[in-house]
Amino acid sequence: MKIGKLMVENVIGVPSDASVHEAVKLMNKHKIGCLLVIDNEKISGIFTERDVLERIVEKDRSPRETKVSEIMTNHVVVGDPNMELVDATRLMFEKKVKKLPLIEDDRLVGLVTLTDIARVTSVDEETMELIKALSNLHLAE
Repeated sequence: MKIGKLMVENVIGVPSDASVHEAVKLMNKHKIGCLLVIDNEKISGIFTERDVLERIVEKDRSPRETKVSEIMTNHVVVGDPNMELVDATRLMFEKKVKKLPLIEDDRLVGLVTLTDIARVTSVDEETMELIKALSNLHLAE
């Protein structure tokens, strides 16, 4: 199965100069766990719930005064919608990411998360093992 069949096409983005408070409000409004940081129509980062917990809450920083660019993850691992499911899952495991933006012709076309992959009921055993390992990555850190 191609990973593009699982992707969410309507990806919500935020500019890097938005405040963390604005970004969290957007995440809550859409009931999502991450935002792609988009500047000049290009992905410049990814902003996740974990970023907020580790870099705002734990460090007692102000979400209203902190810009997304200050706490986002800069290096974004991306995939291709034509990748096989097992290859995308393996890439996510190797790079230790749970969210994979999908790029085609230098353009963002969608996003796949570990949750999207886990929802697929007819995955093979190799993919299932990769999903289990990926979902427990935080335990190894």
